[in-house]
Amino acid sequence: MTEDLEAGPETIPEPRPAPETDASPADAEPAGDLTDEPGLPKHPGPAEHPGPDVDRGPDVEPANRPPLATLLEAVLMVAEKPVGVAELATGLGAHALEVERVLAELAAQYRVDGRGFDLRHVGGGWRFYTAEDCAPWVERFVLAGQTAKLSQAALETLAVVAYQQPVSRGRISAVRGVSADGVIRTLTARGLVEEATTDPETGAILYRTTDYFLERMGLRGLDELPPLAPLLPGIDDLDDLVAP
Repeated sequence: MTEDLEAGPETIPEPRPAPETDASPADAEPAGDLTDEPGLPKHPGPAEHPGPDVDRGPDVEPANRPPLATLLEAVLMVAEKPVGVAELATGLGAHALEVERVLAELAAQYRVDGRGFDLRHVGGGWRFYTAEDCAPWVERFVLAGQTAKLSQAALETLAVVAYQQPVSRGRISAVRGVSADGVIRTLTARGLVEEATTDPETGAILYRTTDYFLERMGLRGLDELPPLAPLLPGIDDLDDLVAP
């Protein structure tokens, strides 16, 4: 009996150490730090992945941008006045030389195709106009049942301003033989005539035609006005009447 008690302690197993997996979570190395080891790519955080709603800025061109010729046609189709090359280039994000080249090609192509409209450079810009051979039919359609927009007096006054500008109301009245005050107000209100400057000697206001006048007449500049003398045959002293 005594021998069994003395041998007992030698057979009792010693306690085993706790496995490493029982370590406290606070002592464990975070799994995310493993990506910082050399040779492993770092996983980007949420801030490095912009969502689909992030604004990429106005400089990014859409993948389906129409050709420049198509864009020019679309813009000029809704333009209320001639649009210059610089303005078109800026608005469409294109080079001015390229815009000018494409406009010239379009204008030439329309003439070759015999379209019912022309693309013309008038009044410092480009705009669509009715083709010359279609003008009588278009005029008949537009003016059917309407009276002339300008009276004969207004047309005469406008002609004097166009050929003698800058010109004062007194000079216009002298050429026409009647007061031009009311007619000048009408032409100014319609945007065909505007104040240019004043006469340095008399202080009178001098009037000139506007870019809108060139647009309505289909002219690039005043140098394209037809010679005046052939329009008024039989007046020998015409130069004296209209001389400055």
